[in-house]
Amino acid sequence: MTPSDMVLTPMGLRFRGVTYPCTVGRSGVTLNKREGDGATPAGVHRIVGCLYRPDRMSRPCDWALPIRPGDLWSDDPRHEDYNLMVRVPYSWSAERLFRGDRLYDLVLLTDWNWPYAERGRGSAIFLHRWRAPGRPTEGCIALSPGHLRRIVTKIGYDTRLVVPEPMARR
Repeated sequence: MTPSDMVLTPMGLRFRGVTYPCTVGRSGVTLNKREGDGATPAGVHRIVGCLYRPDRMSRPCDWALPIRPGDLWSDDPRHEDYNLMVRVPYSWSAERLFRGDRLYDLVLLTDWNWPYAERGRGSAIFLHRWRAPGRPTEGCIALSPGHLRRIVTKIGYDTRLVVPEPMARR
């Protein structure tokens, strides 16, 4: 690990000397991620992008790309665009990025199963806003909006998300 890594700990997400409360997937952390399992994959994941809603906030960093109406993320392992951003019309299963709620107003993209997706291994793992403190995600890592915004401004090219392997239950 390096000082610029974000590290998931039992107390939260540690980054640059601060630990931020966060939530993970409803199924916890796994070494065997599968599409739809609700788990957060263990491993070292690079941060490969940042998306934001320009109608709800100013550009959070110079490398952020806007989320527009019609932007989707393919989560259908049967399609060639699995685990990639796509646009409507799209007749396969996909998650809407331009949402009515504020969950994806600001999103950090990881390189989980990307750019060459292994079908069924799980689509995007994002860092995004949480629904509520302690409320799990579908496999992503979620933080308070203020903490997420603070983290985005401190990320460097070498920042990685480190998710340690789950501890065996005794």
